Amino acid sequence: MDGTLVDTEPYWIRAETELMNAHGLSWSEEQGLEFVGNELLTSATMMQQAGLDLSATEIVETLMGKVIDHIRTSVPFRPGALELLAELRAEAVPCVMVTMSYRRLAEAVIASCPADSFVGLICGDEVSAGKPDPEPYLKGAGLLGLDPADCVALEDSKPGLASAEAAGTIAVGVPHFVDLEPRPGRILWPSLEGRGVADLRRLRAQQSAQTP
Repeated sequence: MDGTLVDTEPYWIRAETELMNAHGLSWSEEQGLEFVGNELLTSATMMQQAGLDLSATEIVETLMGKVIDHIRTSVPFRPGALELLAELRAEAVPCVMVTMSYRRLAEAVIASCPADSFVGLICGDEVSAGKPDPEPYLKGAGLLGLDPADCVALEDSKPGLASAEAAGTIAVGVPHFVDLEPRPGRILWPSLEGRGVADLRRLRAQQSAQTP
């Protein structure tokens, strides 16, 4: 979601900066970028280590409230994201959102998407192990009743891409704020712009051809 479907990372960094500054602590964009794709409680722990004297739950709830307020004002969709969602829906390809954001934030984003864009939702507050653990994507495939190898995952972050790869999906990295390391067999797209269902089907066909 964050950074792949919607460009909310600046909202998160702004919320982190405001919270840290309110407690007399400095914060930089570079520090904020270290959080991209993390489980929210992991990010909260990192802020505590930087000197923030609040509970992890207080930190998460404060940050999430600020980001939701921004989203209710403006939802900055990433280039090509809405067009891809529309084509997937037209082609009856079911989509599940797999995010480390919590349900109330994810639902606020989904409410701004075209109706019926997603048939399911896996959230960071509803898994026992967040990204980069494979559990979120395994659960996402489970909601669809599919083997993960029959699913394509689109990810912008290092933990997210690692989670999708570990789950055995056809994982596609779409880097935004954080560079994703090229490696043999890894699929990287510069953007979702111009990408459609045919591109996803091509990836599936290529994987089938490579499978013994």
